[in-house]
Amino acid sequence: MSTRFASETEITNWDRHIIANSDGGNVLQSKVMAELKIRSGWQPRYMIADSVAILALERSVFGLGKFWYIIKGPGVSTVRELDTFLAGLKDFSEKQGVFMIKIEPEIVKTNETMVDFMNLGLLKARNIQPNSSTIFLDLSGDLETVMAGLNQKGRHAIKRAERDGATVKAVPASDENCRKMYKLYKLTAEGQFATRPYSYYKQFWQSFEKEQMGQLFFAYAGDQLVAAAYALILGTKSVYKDGASLRERPVYGISHLLQWHVIKWAKSKGAVVHDFCGSPPSEQINNPDHPYYGFGRFKTSFSKEVVDFVGTYDIIIRPYRYRLWANIGERIALRFHAWRRHESYY
Repeated sequence: MSTRFASETEITNWDRHIIANSDGGNVLQSKVMAELKIRSGWQPRYMIADSVAILALERSVFGLGKFWYIIKGPGVSTVRELDTFLAGLKDFSEKQGVFMIKIEPEIVKTNETMVDFMNLGLLKARNIQPNSSTIFLDLSGDLETVMAGLNQKGRHAIKRAERDGATVKAVPASDENCRKMYKLYKLTAEGQFATRPYSYYKQFWQSFEKEQMGQLFFAYAGDQLVAAAYALILGTKSVYKDGASLRERPVYGISHLLQWHVIKWAKSKGAVVHDFCGSPPSEQINNPDHPYYGFGRFKTSFSKEVVDFVGTYDIIIRPYRYRLWANIGERIALRFHAWRRHESYY
């Protein structure tokens, strides 16, 4: 199967092509995301592999050539579908001077798929995105059906917060509101996960809002801002992208009420499935020592459905150059980028 760069017309209508992929599209494969990544030193490469729309983020590495990072893609749902265009993608990338491709398709992890990936000659790499394991909520029914399908703990928390006077508002991603969100986000992240500079998040939140693909929410106890969330939508899939809250919440269930408003917004935008964007793997969901245990407890109060994807894999195009990158080049690049830009390389 052939791989080519997308035409100008295809790029103009890029999100429509992404949504048509068999995985239903991923918001991190969107045109907005591609343009945001230019700020971090990436160059977007829009491609069509057979009939699959693929966004690759490109970097040049001194002495090695280029490498492509297909963030949360390519948009296939089976190993067989990936296999149909893999050889063509390799040939095309080699002609472009690429020495490796990093992929993270949302293919469900099973013993069979792990063997299949090995047979394709793909090499397992460190996972990058936080939702290589995640929790989904079915939004295909009406709101009453969705509410009835929540776990009892989640329903109780939502109703308790409403009864105790908590309120939630959808707010614009103004500079003032973005700074409030970032302050809460930094507090939430402390000791649990790394963050980027404020400018990155501001541009992210405002860019997706401008395209009507993102919404910021604030939750209050009286006049006090207690929790915040930023949600994304592409096609029929919504994502709980960023969440933040005070460690000590004055109203029980306020974060649940906040998430319920996110769900209602997603439903109004046409979502039929909601991704809570990250949890411990299914076999670790009840392990209190897992770093994401607290996040998992909150998210499973909405849905118990933990889905494990295969995660991140490397496609080796030029073996010698790949070995240099894997053994030393990547470590140097990550450290230099963190020192220079104060943010994650990927």
